[in-house]
Amino acid sequence: MRPEPFFSGPGIDRADQVRVDQDRLAEIASRDDGLQLLWRDGLPAVGEDGRLEWKLATSSELFLGIMDGRPRFSASEQPHANARAAFDTIGALSFEEAPLFAAALSLAWWHSRHRFCANCGAATQIERGGWSRVCPECSAQHFPRVDPVVIMLAEHEGRLLLGRQPQYPPGRYSALAGFLEPGESIEAAVARELHEEAGIKVADVRYTASQPWPFPSSLMIGCFAEADGDALIVDKTELDDARWFTREEVAGAIDGHPDATFQAPPKAAIARTLLEHWLAS
Repeated sequence: MRPEPFFSGPGIDRADQVRVDQDRLAEIASRDDGLQLLWRDGLPAVGEDGRLEWKLATSSELFLGIMDGRPRFSASEQPHANARAAFDTIGALSFEEAPLFAAALSLAWWHSRHRFCANCGAATQIERGGWSRVCPECSAQHFPRVDPVVIMLAEHEGRLLLGRQPQYPPGRYSALAGFLEPGESIEAAVARELHEEAGIKVADVRYTASQPWPFPSSLMIGCFAEADGDALIVDKTELDDARWFTREEVAGAIDGHPDATFQAPPKAAIARTLLEHWLAS
């Protein structure tokens, strides 16, 4: 089977039927077997075994769901939004625990930024076990948002286009990416971003996989596209460089070969998954 993106999968029974029933939610919160997620340095805590760390619940602000028959909660923490600073923690996290890590981190980040009503400015209150906020003044309801991002690999005659951003470690190249804009389809966003950043035109845009990315709350939409030529016009305000790589070069980077021509993106990134999909095709 082809590799799946990190942070993918169900992670936990989110128990939406409990969230919407205040009596059931109160009953769940009063149980003495509830567990509360531990946090460390602005991130959900990860043990040496790669699993999330828990304690008996003392706060039921955020109801994460039910796992192994026990309710799981989190306090409303001030989260860390820097993905690069979090890579050590992510690198130790098991694949099975990653979806719950992503959900808890994104939810905490949303609460930290939405304490006041966008409609009237009044302080909002947590509702539905943390999966919404309500304004007591104007009754407006606010729900966690997810920002869609296209991330794509363009192919031309057996080679892939990769680029590097200024903040990347030396030698790293990755897939190009950008936020979807209002009134724009996934296919149109892929074509626009590739043309804006690399000056190429593409066709046959194909969706491959998606990944929640909790820094702070994006949905990465992985795609492939066929370029109609290989001449590049690199937007230096977005990228340090962009170039075409052969299948052998990509394989060397994924394998971590000492003579690889570039450094592959980390395993937690969907860009890495897209490269592995391409090699397996």
